[in-house]
Amino acid sequence: MPRYSDVPLALTALRALLAPVVVLLAIFHPSRPAFGACLIAAFVSDIFDGILARRMNVATPILRRLDSIADTIFYLCTAFAAWHLYPSVILQHMVALVALAGLEVVRYIFDLRKFGREASYHMWSSKLWGIALFVGIFSLLALGSSGVAVSAAIYLGIVADIEGLTISVIINEWESDIPTFVHAYRRRSAKAAQVSV
Repeated sequence: MPRYSDVPLALTALRALLAPVVVLLAIFHPSRPAFGACLIAAFVSDIFDGILARRMNVATPILRRLDSIADTIFYLCTAFAAWHLYPSVILQHMVALVALAGLEVVRYIFDLRKFGREASYHMWSSKLWGIALFVGIFSLLALGSSGVAVSAAIYLGIVADIEGLTISVIINEWESDIPTFVHAYRRRSAKAAQVSV
């Protein structure tokens, strides 16, 4: 019988499992209500897996990394769906999307070389990007609208990636849960002060 503390992990897994569903919908049965249901379920799971994990005291670094991986998988699949169904929208934002993708790759390689694993900062800017990404993708796939919400999702992603890369440059060893680059600088300064004492 599943334990109550397994619920956060199940919510994270749900997001990963919904990813191929979005791809299959895009290829075989593009349905705006179905896209909307998948996106809402993924968004709600993304909110509550973290809340429940903290309340149950199971918010381990491993669970946080799985959360980040599930987010990446899900939104890569939604990006494929958007490209498959609305190629003109993707082409319209191609320069910004290439910049965003490039930053994602640079961050991953930098973190892997410096820390031996990917970052999991859960920055405030990443949370804002998550909300904007949901709104933008929902607007496109569930409502068929390619307005300002799509642009906002892309540019907020660029801002979040720049901040994440900045944090990785600032800190000297892998850490999770760093809200902003200011917090990262303060942590490094505090550790340096402890060493010098």
